[in-house]
Amino acid sequence: MTFFETVGNNKVLWVSIFAWFIAQSLKVIHTLIVDKRFNVWRFIGSGGMPSSHSSFVMALSTSIGLNHGWDSTIFAVAIVMSLIVMYDAAGVRRAVGKQAIIINKMIEDFHKKRENREKKLTEQRLKELVGHTPVEVFAGAILGIVVAIVMN
Repeated sequence: MTFFETVGNNKVLWVSIFAWFIAQSLKVIHTLIVDKRFNVWRFIGSGGMPSSHSSFVMALSTSIGLNHGWDSTIFAVAIVMSLIVMYDAAGVRRAVGKQAIIINKMIEDFHKKRENREKKLTEQRLKELVGHTPVEVFAGAILGIVVAIVMN
């Protein structure tokens, strides 16, 4: 059996990918409703509601639990890794986004003060939407669990 045949038959993987796909699609819809604009880039972007990282890893963990047992070693590994990913999304990555907002504001202020001078910073703006709020992480996790239960 080839690699692609093996991957093609891996239901746990496909359930996880489908949960990610739904979460990313919901980000586009959420942006359309809240911001009143269609932004296809939200489909591949990070951050926002719901967390596709959380959806992906919780669909993976739930599928493994359903298929291999809640007391299996592989479920324990999957759930621990899921908790680390979700903690990182709501903690470290969110802090990076907040820092980017502050740094971008500092650069804007620097440019305003030095507009008539020769030297300008040529750096691109830092990406601000990196992490998630706890609500976005929780919503993504619930989505992943529901998708895994429905598809298994």
